Amino acid sequence: MERTVASPLGPLTLVAEDGALIRLGWGRARREDETNLLARAAADLAAYFAGELHTFDLPVAPEGTEHDRKVWGAMQAIPPGETRAYGEIARAIGSGAQAVGNACGRNPIPIVIPCHRIVGANGALGGYSGQGGAETKRFLLGLEGAL
Repeated sequence: MERTVASPLGPLTLVAEDGALIRLGWGRARREDETNLLARAAADLAAYFAGELHTFDLPVAPEGTEHDRKVWGAMQAIPPGETRAYGEIARAIGSGAQAVGNACGRNPIPIVIPCHRIVGANGALGGYSGQGGAETKRFLLGLEGAL
């Protein structure tokens, strides 16, 4: 099941399977399905972009390795308006900073799983795998008051 959601970053595609969000992509969906979960996710994203929602509590089921899931869980624990360095996340889960960066790049549900909250040790933004790259990351952090 999938649907397109309008956003200040352009159209986003939400993909759900078995009652959980599994992907958020950049661009339009191939088809437009309507489920309670997709409607809720669309409403939550609209509220997030309007500055009315700060934390997502949508059911998610991202596909990845055990390490990826540890990194994504650590990302979800970062409060809105705050950032953590790649190295901080690495130390917290017993990994390396580069491996954390790689997992960030594989995050299939950006924004909801907030990989944009991970920055370099010196506060540099670092990369962002979403459309628009670092500018999109800067926009999301600004929206959350982290810049």
